[in-house]
Amino acid sequence: MRHTLATIGLGPLLLLQGRHVKRVTPRLPEAAGERQGELGAGPPLRLLIAGDSAAAGVGAEQQAQALAGRLTALLAADFRVSWTLAATTGHTTAQALQRLRELPHAAYDVVVTSLGVNDLTGRTPTRLWLQQQEQLVSLLREQFQARHILLSALPPMHIFPALPQPLRWYVGAQAQRYNQGLQAWAQQHGDCEFIATEFPGDLALMASDGFHPGPGAYSLWAEQLAARIRQRWSPP
Repeated sequence: MRHTLATIGLGPLLLLQGRHVKRVTPRLPEAAGERQGELGAGPPLRLLIAGDSAAAGVGAEQQAQALAGRLTALLAADFRVSWTLAATTGHTTAQALQRLRELPHAAYDVVVTSLGVNDLTGRTPTRLWLQQQEQLVSLLREQFQARHILLSALPPMHIFPALPQPLRWYVGAQAQRYNQGLQAWAQQHGDCEFIATEFPGDLALMASDGFHPGPGAYSLWAEQLAARIRQRWSPP
């Protein structure tokens, strides 16, 4: 209730700050490099990474430095990884759903998603976002036969240097509500895991725009995802 009242009172300022941030924040490109491949040795593991600019590697120059490259390199020590990246800067969950529907049917053992920031900045209500996340998981199960779905949490937006106060406070609180709802939902489904990457708060890990992960943050994210994947998929 307190958050709602504060938001109403700060509404005009938050709107102005949001427009200003959108206007002045540098637009970094998606990481260059291959978006599918095969590497490693060992048991086969089919991996799909789907989502927004963070999944697409914005903040890193090459995919090798971004989430897909770091995660597949880590998994290649234990598996023969066949991987695909389907991610686009600016995509909301609804837009990611549409893109995935347009892909050919395939089978993946593991799917990693990164979605929510654009929904949040587009002011998608929490309940609607969670409904769209449920639709996403259903699509991943039906069209891609996904057996293990790792739902990445929204990042700690309350520390993003690109965001002035009180906008930083507002989006940080909203990100927390998204995360709490997604975590509670994932706990009810055995094929899903909610992954909240633990960042040390070191701004040097971020990209130059103060909004996206940098190579250091991508490495931490990949390490935590790889640990969860190994836990479920490594042979006994």
